[in-house]
This record gives sequence, structure tokens and C-alpha cells, in this order.
Amino acid sequence: MDCNIAVIPGDGIGPEIVTEARKVLAKIGNTYGHKFNFTELLMGGASIDVHGVPLTEEALEAARNSDAVLLGAVGGNVGVSNWYSLPPELRPEAGLLKIRKGLNLYANLRPALLFEDLREACPLKESIIGDGFDLIVVRELTGGLYFGERKTVVEEGIRKAYDTLTYDEEEIRRIALWGFETARKRRKKLCSVDKANVIDSSRLWRQVVKEVSKDYPDVELSDMLVDNCAMQLVKDPGQFDVILTENMFGDILSDEASMVTGSIGMLPSASLGRTKLGLYEPSHGSAPDIAGQNKANPVATILSAAMLLRYSFDLEEEAKQIEEAVQKVLKNGYRTVDIMSDGNTLVGTDKMGDLIAGEIK
Repeated sequence: MDCNIAVIPGDGIGPEIVTEARKVLAKIGNTYGHKFNFTELLMGGASIDVHGVPLTEEALEAARNSDAVLLGAVGGNVGVSNWYSLPPELRPEAGLLKIRKGLNLYANLRPALLFEDLREACPLKESIIGDGFDLIVVRELTGGLYFGERKTVVEEGIRKAYDTLTYDEEEIRRIALWGFETARKRRKKLCSVDKANVIDSSRLWRQVVKEVSKDYPDVELSDMLVDNCAMQLVKDPGQFDVILTENMFGDILSDEASMVTGSIGMLPSASLGRTKLGLYEPSHGSAPDIAGQNKANPVATILSAAMLLRYSFDLEEEAKQIEEAVQKVLKNGYRTVDIMSDGNTLVGTDKMGDLIAGEIK
């Protein structure tokens, strides 16, 4: 199979972790006879430095014409980088919002799995970990507060900022379908998270999700307020199968879920829409403080590459090969610094990529 993949290394540790994901994909290609054609694009601060904008129309069009997009990370130190002296629409993260909207990628899937061999990296008590946990956050990605109208004004000498949270029923319905379909393929439990006791958009969210649930009688639906969900994730993460929620809540809860698994460096993600074209990236940021030091954990990006094979190319066996390779390397005691514990072997970014690629037979 010929696979055309747009690659966006981005900023900070982005180029390092993308290099390792490409290494693993190259091994998959050699093993299974696939040809991966990589086209590098600029986005985020890297694009600002060259073009003055976080994502050019040319780069967006190139991404549209690819079969899948693999992304590292964008952004820098907010208090240090000159990128953050620019207007909000010209800052690095604006490129990420633009590409999601431009590719119509409204469904963000973020699995959070506690690997058995990383139990010691989990910050929770052994009694809470129990038999482990395996959940996935299905996050609406192109609506809500991040995409609503915003402005900052001065009224009677006082600065005031506005951010608008808006959802229509079709936006909610289409992400709910992703949630229920995902749950149907897993353990058939879906928890819809909102703030319906306070926010009108959440009340509409709850109504529409319940309407969609009528077509999925085999999936158990529950509703939970977002503050309670945040508590339950650290009290009993094993209760969750699929968490369905809106954009900002999903952003926060999935980061919390990633830390419960041991490190945000372990959490991959897939951003999808109505076609096979998807954007695959780790859920963590650009970590500029460790950029270029061979310390970054590339596992989330490598697992994102596995999701790329699964969702954009229907290469399930190849995706499982990558996931099993990660498990084998962890079982053999190799760790990057973020998941390191006594009795294991500390390795750098590049060595971790080598080890995972080496387990693909």
C-alpha cells in the first residue's frame, strides 16, 4: 500500500518525537511491504519564524491532499518566547485550531491505558489501581469555547474579556455518534460529561446525547458533571470505558487521564471526521525546557502512529504490532526519564525509538 503522510514536526520536542515515530513506521513499511511517503510541513512557531503565520494556506492544502497527518507538538514557553507577544490569532496554537477546523476534524479520540509494566509510575494507590484501567476520551474538537466569538475591550477604563461557548444540536449529535460507536466496539459503557446544572449548552448536550442513545440500546449511558468526573478519574478510573464530552472539558480531563496512566508522554490521540483523513498527535505539549536533550518520551507519538495506521489506512495488524512492540519494550524494563523507576533502564528518546522499532518482526 502507498500511504501519503503529511508530517508536521512543530516546535520544542516535536521534531525529536516525530523522528522516532517515522522510524517505527519505516520498520512497519519494510516488514509489511507498505510505502510511506512523508511530506514535511511547517506549523506553529516554526511556521511563524519562516512565514509570519502559524499555518499557511499552502500547508493546510498540502495536509488536505494527504492521506493522514502526523504531528509532533506546537508552542513554546509563554513567558519567554516572542511568539506570545503576537496577537492570539498569530500564536503557535492558532495553527492547531486552524488545521483541525480546516480538515473538519471534529472528533478527538484519546485512549488512556495503564500498561501493566507501568503500575509503578502511576501516582495512584495500589488499592485504587486494582486490575488497571483502559478508557478513552471522545472529545468534541471544533466547537465550544475554543472556537466561539471572543474579544477584549475596555469599558469605563476597565479591561474586560469575552469568550463565547456555543454548540448546536448537529455538532453534539455527530460527536455523540462517535462516542456510541466507540463504546459499542469496546465494553459498551458511555459516560457523557457536562455541566448541565449550570450551563445552557450542557443542558442541550445532555438532551441530544440521550436522543442519540435511543439508537444504541446495547450501550449503557450515564451522565456525570465535569467536576465529579475529575474527582472520579483519580478515585476510581477503572469505572470508565468511554468518556464523551465537549471541547474544553475533554482537553482538561484527557490530560488528567494521561497523568493517571503514569505520564502525559504515554497518551496518543487521533482527530477524525467523516473521511479517512485524520490528524494524529501526542496529547502533550512541546516541552521546550527539555527540547534537544534526548529526554522526551516518544511513546505517545509512536502510539499515535499506530492509530494512524488503524483509522486512516485500516491496517489493524500493523497497528497492533506497534502497540505490542511498546508493551514488550516496557516489559523489558526500558524507560524514558518521565516514567523511570528503580530497577529499570533509563534510555533517551532515540534509543526508545530504536528499541520499539526493533521489536517489530
